[in-house]
Amino acid sequence: MSQQRRDSFEQIGADGAFDVIVVGGGINGIGVFRELALQGLRVLLVERNDFASGCSAAPSRMIHGGLRYLENGEFSLVRESLRERDALLANAPHMVRPLPTTVPITSLFSGLLNGAASFLGFSGRPAPRGAVPIKIGLWLYDWTTRNRRVLPPHRFRNAAETFKTWPKLMPRLTYSATYYDAWISYPERLALELVLDTKRLAAESIALNYAELVPENGGYVLLDKLTNRRFPVSARAMVNATGAWLDESLVALGAAKKDHENFVSGTKGSHIVLDNPVLFEALGGHMIFFENEDGRVCIVFPYLGRVLAGATDIRVDSAERVACTDEERDYIIGALRGVFPTLTITSEQVVFSFSGIRPLPRSDQQFTGRISRGHFVHRIDGDVPQFCMVGGKWTTFRAFAEQTADAVLEALGQERLTDTLALPIGGGENFPKDATDFVQRLTSHHNITTDRANRLVDLYGSRAEDVLAFCRARTDDEPLDPGTTLTSAEIAFLTCHEHVADLADLVLRRLPLAITGAISSGRIAAIAAIAAAELGWSATETAAQIARLTNELATYHGVTAEMLALRTDERNQPCA
Repeated sequence: MSQQRRDSFEQIGADGAFDVIVVGGGINGIGVFRELALQGLRVLLVERNDFASGCSAAPSRMIHGGLRYLENGEFSLVRESLRERDALLANAPHMVRPLPTTVPITSLFSGLLNGAASFLGFSGRPAPRGAVPIKIGLWLYDWTTRNRRVLPPHRFRNAAETFKTWPKLMPRLTYSATYYDAWISYPERLALELVLDTKRLAAESIALNYAELVPENGGYVLLDKLTNRRFPVSARAMVNATGAWLDESLVALGAAKKDHENFVSGTKGSHIVLDNPVLFEALGGHMIFFENEDGRVCIVFPYLGRVLAGATDIRVDSAERVACTDEERDYIIGALRGVFPTLTITSEQVVFSFSGIRPLPRSDQQFTGRISRGHFVHRIDGDVPQFCMVGGKWTTFRAFAEQTADAVLEALGQERLTDTLALPIGGGENFPKDATDFVQRLTSHHNITTDRANRLVDLYGSRAEDVLAFCRARTDDEPLDPGTTLTSAEIAFLTCHEHVADLADLVLRRLPLAITGAISSGRIAAIAAIAAAELGWSATETAAQIARLTNELATYHGVTAEMLALRTDERNQPCA
């Protein structure tokens, strides 16, 4: 067990009384944890697995205003999303970056009445969008940010202009439109940085992964899932941020639900990551945002040297951990072939896949794309009032957390002390507009290679200095293998300072090794040995950790043991 975790449980053992307990350590729960703690409340965040390991680990990795929400008439959601997108670009520039997005268009007027159909209650599949409705939508998109524009306005191109930049796009294209949104490189890390920031700014508040809140004798106990120790805890209010699991967790926490109503109507979204240099080059640094034949909006964009593509949108009846099926993978690949018909795109190029359930508000919409991506707070009264976070998405997590926190503050009779709209996040604080000088300073000051400095700045932002200070003070600051700049000391830093309790935390969420295809059997064994030394794992536990991770990669991410064994360190050097 890390000292970080040990200290947290010592705090709880000494005083288990909190103002608020937040259940659920996805991005919404972490966001409201930060909001409430910064208002001077003592807050406990409880996550039964790792932070941001569920639905929050399976987004499209876009930070966007929601262009297509205009068609549903959700203008307020678009305004909120654009404001939050721009705030994240400013507060987390080390992870959230502009993304030019191009829409291939094959008709002129088609889809002009989609908005009217939605307004009149039509819930079926919308018609394909032509140039005119897309132009109207992009004009509204730009108009929304007219007074605080931080990204360039949209532009239209005819077919000839389009093919000059993207010669591999489908030949039936007649126009294209380019606008700007943003992408997030490491969403799981950004969520973790919010946790670390909160502890630094509000030391009395505590966030725990691998823990569970259990009703007992009219109150609650906190269960440490790693040791089975139990600690009595109490709170004046509770926030339920369990996302897709909201309806089940309400029952587990003993809340009274009227007539067994359900709040969540989840849909499954799957994505794939491809090692396809030709497709990477064909994208020209842009995301291609397009409609498949079934009306589903799909995306494909360059991601950490690979290509990320998705997504499916399949209604599900209950919350559970999900994986991208072969059918979904083939659906996404088929959609890509329709947009880039001359390129070779195959399932053998898939190095990683991921899937999650979107915790959307309950809806009777037939076409899942019409289900609102909005959010709201529902209060359930009781001895400890429970505030349920329903809906939400990555882009708007801060706004949703703010709204939820305001509802809790009002119930507790507390005043808001501070606002977080302009508050830097983690390594985004003091992050330079041009990171070149920062990289050069790290290179010269710490006597490291430019490749290593670039990777550290990309992963940690301004915190790269702290990481290097830790690493250079140790004797094991040497690469894991010749194909990477990742060192044993850096693994030790993550294990000691970033709430690591499981091997999967390191491979899947603290580092981009798995998602970029840069993980192999050899690297797993090397990382496991370092984590074992820091956390006190026995040889038996270390072997069990490796087996669990290997099974998780195969079951939920399409990375088989055979693939891990075949991968060479040299092949993965650019992504390590």
